[in-house]
Order: sequence, then structure tokens, then C-alpha cells
Amino acid sequence: MAVAETAGLDPVLGFALVGALGVGSQWLAWRLRMPAIVLMLAAGLAVGPGLGVLAPSEQFGDLMQPMLAIAVAIILFEGGMTLNVRSLSDAAVGVRRLVFIGGPLGWAASAAALHWAAGLSWQTSAVFGGIMIVTGPTVIAPLLRQARLRKRPAALLQWEAIVNDPVGALAAVLAFEVVVVFGNGASAGGAIFDMVTGIAIAAALGAAGGWGLAQAFRNALVPEYMKVPVLFTLLLVVFAVSDAILHESGLLAVTVMGLWIANADLPSYAELRRFKEHATILLVSGVFILLAANMDRATLLAMDWRTLAFVVTVILIARPLPVLVALAFSDIPLRERLLVAFTGPRGVVLVAVAGLFGDLLVDVGVEDGAQVTMLAFALVAATVVLHGFTLTPMARWLGLTATETPGVLIVGGSRWATALGLAFAKLDLPVMVADPNLAHLRSARDAGLDTFWGDILSEVAEHKLDLVTYDKVIAASDNDAYNTLVATDLAPEFGREHVFQLRRLRQSSRHALPSTLGGQAIAADETYFEANARLADGWEFRVTKLSDEFTLEQWRDRHPDAVPVADLGPGGTLRLLGPDTKVKSTDGTRLLFLGPKREERKEDRRDENGQDTLKSA
Repeated sequence: MAVAETAGLDPVLGFALVGALGVGSQWLAWRLRMPAIVLMLAAGLAVGPGLGVLAPSEQFGDLMQPMLAIAVAIILFEGGMTLNVRSLSDAAVGVRRLVFIGGPLGWAASAAALHWAAGLSWQTSAVFGGIMIVTGPTVIAPLLRQARLRKRPAALLQWEAIVNDPVGALAAVLAFEVVVVFGNGASAGGAIFDMVTGIAIAAALGAAGGWGLAQAFRNALVPEYMKVPVLFTLLLVVFAVSDAILHESGLLAVTVMGLWIANADLPSYAELRRFKEHATILLVSGVFILLAANMDRATLLAMDWRTLAFVVTVILIARPLPVLVALAFSDIPLRERLLVAFTGPRGVVLVAVAGLFGDLLVDVGVEDGAQVTMLAFALVAATVVLHGFTLTPMARWLGLTATETPGVLIVGGSRWATALGLAFAKLDLPVMVADPNLAHLRSARDAGLDTFWGDILSEVAEHKLDLVTYDKVIAASDNDAYNTLVATDLAPEFGREHVFQLRRLRQSSRHALPSTLGGQAIAADETYFEANARLADGWEFRVTKLSDEFTLEQWRDRHPDAVPVADLGPGGTLRLLGPDTKVKSTDGTRLLFLGPKREERKEDRRDENGQDTLKSA
């Protein structure tokens, strides 16, 4: 096996290192509650120009660019698959304005920043300015997960990032064609005709691929176990054919294909999208590590005051101004306009496409095209770090987060659900009770809790509810099969460790559901009827605060029969407790428990830090 000369790793070890660093960075970011993109960027720089352990261009050779191109295509396709038109709702006008008005204005503003701040020629500025209108779904998606934005500003940022990515690449193609025409005296009409034809063919290929795949899946022409392989193969074919017709048009083709599939109402859509999300996480991690590690020290050291001036100009002028103009006089509130205007992280597509066109510009005699890669990397690094640390605080300051502290979604209305919901409300947590039966929600509505009348698994719930407000789910209806379905379906979205359900009634092996389905046990692991019977017998949900003066052991001595349900740490971290989960005894932890109703003496209230009893509804 050949070993790279400049680094001590062969290609196989190189791939393994990229995967370990990418996934490891995302895991560490989850543990530390930091932006994952920042850690991936730092890891790539450390093993690349820092330690010299990884040199992707030399270790992977001619495969480097095709790998990046295919990875970006899959990422954009997955992004297109998330764009269901029904999810736009009240953000549709804003998205159209950001694409059709903000895109051209951003192109002009970016070109001006490149020419006057970075000192590039107008030819290079026009080409690179087109690429700079992309904001990067590879960066936006992790940031949106972290910031927990409200539905409309999140939709604006997500749609703009995914739709503008191929548009920016095609804008660069158009500008490059113009540079070539003026450089060699070729026919401008012929270049424009080729460009328009290529775009039309790319859009048609994407639509045809999406339509054909949808028809094949809907008519059972592809067996279930082959759907994902067929999807990947068709994606690669559409991308390659379109790119062969017009360079970089493959990105448009796969985005259109993803959009078509997202709106085709396929029965297997959820499974396809889930697998694509997993693949995209791996690809985003790998691409970021590769691009950061591929930077060389000479390029990094070439950054000077002009580079800084360019980055500052883009962040403070070239990004906000076009967005504010595009969204002016719309029904979008000023706070949301400001958030979108000052949130413009760039990602994989910018660096990959910029590097390609930088080389092409040099080949046609535009010497300062060699600076494009360095400027692109500087912009990506600066915006990733800036927005990675500022988006969440800015969203909170503008009041655009779905919630300060994620809450609990209770599926199934009952006396038990209402009493538990009131207990969570006492902890200042968002709580919603959902049930398809309106009568089951009566007690929750009367108690002042937020309710949703309908199936929580329906498209209406997906598009109308800000589910990002909640990070815990309790399936507690009187239908065990429905509880199991809800817990199983929502587990990938919320995380299996955050989905709970009441215990199913004991059934014969002939009728019992598999134990691998459903959610985790909560509290005393009781059935719907046992849980509600406790309240009928006089039990109630109560909240107390643990401290150095009133410890967990003292609480246990005072309430020997009580059942812990949840604890809320001093930092605001909520845990739902199962029958075997240990309660945290940290000073300041608030404990929610279910206990027998009793008369409390004044000293009891003083011992328990003045916490009032929360009676069941």
C-alpha cells in the first residue's frame, strides 16, 4: 500500500482520521454545547497546516475534487428534501424576496467588497461575488439546531441557504463565461445561449429524476430494500450528466430533484430522509475537515489587512444591506429582518466552488484569481466562528428563540396529563398537551395549558407547531398502540433518551408489541389506568427544592412513598426520571414528585424552602 510522502498516513488511514475527527468534533460539541462547525474547523486546521499529519490533496490526489463535488451534491440534495412547500407558510414571501431580490443585490455588493476592500480586479470580483451569495446549508443546519429559532426566521434562513447554493454557483459560471468572452473575443451570444441551455437542461434533469423516482417508488417498481441504493445512484447520475453539460449546473439539478421528492408525498419519504440526514452528517463532517486540513501555511500567512477589511465589509455591509433592502416593506417584522441580515455563515460550497474558479481564472490569464481560495477560507472561518457563538445570544436578545428552556410535549389528554402539565408549568417550562379527541383536552384547556387538538404525527402538527419548543415527549393517551407509535416515530427527532410513555397493559404474546418499540418508562412505570387511579386516590404532583439545608435524604425520610418524576438542575437542565433513575442531589435542584396528599405543618413548608403544594387538576 502506497504511503504519502509528505505525511505519514496512507489514504485509508487518512479517511479514517477524517471520519474520526469529524464525528468526534460533532460529539464533543454536543457534550460541551458548542457550535460543531467551530470544532471541526479547528480540528482540520490542527491536523493539516498545524501538525502536518494530513495533506488531503497529496494523499487523495485526483480523487479530492470529485469527492468534494459528490459530497456537496448529496448535501444539497438532502437540503432540497427538507424543503416541503407546505412548510413555507408565512415565510414564502420572504424567501422569494431573498432569492430574487437579495441574490442579485448580494452579488453586486459582494463584488464591490472584493474590488474595493480586497483589491481584486473586476473580473475576479464578479466571479467570486456570485459564489458569495451562498450562505451554506452545511453551516446553517447545525446552527439552527443549536439556536432553537422560531419557525419563520428558521425557515427563512434554511430556504435561503439551500436555494441560493446552486444559484450562487451558476452566477459564478455566468460571470466566468463573460470573463472568457471578453478575454478571447468569443461570441457573447453563443456563451449566453450555452448558459441558458445548460440551466434549462439541469432543471429538467432534476425534475425528471425526481418525477421518475417518485413514480417508481409509488408504483412499487423498486423493492423496499433497494430504495436507498436506487436513490443514491440516480442522484449521482443526474449530477454527473448535468455537470458534464454545464459545469456546476449539477448542483441545481440535484436541488430540484430533492425539492420534487420532498413534495411528492411518498409513503417512504420519512425513511429516505432519515437515512439521508445520517449520510449528510458524515459528509458535512468530512468535507469540513478536508477543506480545513487542505489549507497550507503559506496561504494562511498571506492574509493581511486587506483580508480583514474584506471580511469585515462583507459581514457588516455586503450581507446585511441586500437582505434589508430585499425584505423592506414586507410583512416580516423588523426583528426577524435584522436576524436574517446579520446571519450569513458561509460553508462548503463557497470554498469548493471558489477554489475551482480561482484556478480557472488563473488559466485564462486573470492572475489575482489565485487569491480567491485564501479569501474564501478567511470568510468561511470568520463567519462560522462569529455566527456559531453569536446566533443564539442574538436570537435571545431579539426574542426570536422558540423558548429559553425547552419544555415537554404530553400526548394524550387526561387528569394525569393535566396535573403533570401544571407541575411542569410551575417549573417555568413550556408544556403542551395534544390529543386527537377534543373532549380529552377539556381539563387541560380549563387549567390554562397550551393544547393541540389533532394527531401530533400529522402534517398539520409538523407545519403549524413549533416543536423545537419541546425536547421531551411523554406518550400518555389511553391507547397503548398509539403511545407506542408516537414514541417510536418521534424518537429519531427528539432522541430516544428524551421520549417516554406510560407502560402498556400486559397482553398475551400473540397480541403484545415488540419490546424494542416505544419509549422509556417514566416515574413508577404505571399504565394509563394506574396513573390516573393514583390521582383519584388523592395523590398529587408536588415540587420541592433541594439544598444543603434540605437534602435528598431528608426529602426521602419525609416522603417515603413519593415517586420522583423529574428533576430540574440549577442550570435549567430537565431530566424525566424512570423507576431506576437516580435523582440528582445538587444544591438548587428542583424535584418534581408524585406523593400522597397530606396536610403540611408550617415547619414542613419552611424545611422545603417555601415550595407550595401543586394539587392535581
